[in-house]
Amino acid sequence: MLKRVRILFPVLLLLTLLGCNEKTKEHAVEQKTKPIVAVTTFALYDVVKHIAQESVEIVNILPFGVDPHSFEPTPKLMAKIERADIVFYSGAGLEPWVKNFRFKHKAIDVSKFVDLRELESDESEFHKHHDEQCSHSTIDPHYWLDFTNMQRITHLVTNELITLLPKNKELYLANEKKYMHMLQKLDKAYRKHLQLCKQEQVVISHNALGYLAKKYHFKVDSLTGLSPEAQPSAKDITRVMKEIKKEGVSTIFFEHFVNDKIIKSIAQDTGIKLDVFQPLGNITADEAKAGLTYEDIMYKNLEKLTKALDCN
Repeated sequence: MLKRVRILFPVLLLLTLLGCNEKTKEHAVEQKTKPIVAVTTFALYDVVKHIAQESVEIVNILPFGVDPHSFEPTPKLMAKIERADIVFYSGAGLEPWVKNFRFKHKAIDVSKFVDLRELESDESEFHKHHDEQCSHSTIDPHYWLDFTNMQRITHLVTNELITLLPKNKELYLANEKKYMHMLQKLDKAYRKHLQLCKQEQVVISHNALGYLAKKYHFKVDSLTGLSPEAQPSAKDITRVMKEIKKEGVSTIFFEHFVNDKIIKSIAQDTGIKLDVFQPLGNITADEAKAGLTYEDIMYKNLEKLTKALDCN
């Protein structure tokens, strides 16, 4: 009996190890065969991440910490984009490189599914003056700062993921419901906190707040047009400083990916506060490391706007 056990034990151990090895191989195959979904902006990344969770491999085309307005993908990254099952790109002129790229599979211009804000006549002239090389035309590309647009994006992403992986339909629909609820709460918070404000104007380095300003009824004055690369003239600096004094502006905003030297100088000369506003075209490496989400950052933005506009 003991002899049989001695013979059987190594056999059983070998079969167990072979079984574990097969499971490991199966798991590895599953990992390799995850569909690839590529995105170009942080807002799109956040939606896909929350709806899909771990069911897809998300390729963040725009690395965290890089300015979305001046980014150009490398050949290696382009090859990975080409393999993606779905590419969600922002559109509205934000990714000029898309025009010369042939996608192998499905590529979706998300701007075609949202309400876009056209620049008003005075904004349009200002934009043309500063952004001659800009491909934005007269469309404001920062549409993800409108929570209604974000709900449309969420619905679009959910439907596309269901088409890609129908077996996960219930999971995606449940996650869509949660994300929609979060966006509705954000909208209510903005309406509530920006309803009664003593100040009605915000000053920022480049015009990224048009959608928020239109929806929550405040004004925006910017040093340059839509493009953060545009260089302000002495006339622009004088205009902004006069506006600050005239309107009693208490805070001037700048962004992480914009040269803040002139803005800091204006803040110092006018004696007002300087603060960072995050328009979410992309996030910094530190924000990514901290695991900040669209929701987290938009609540931070609300807190800063509430103080700058002196709201009750």
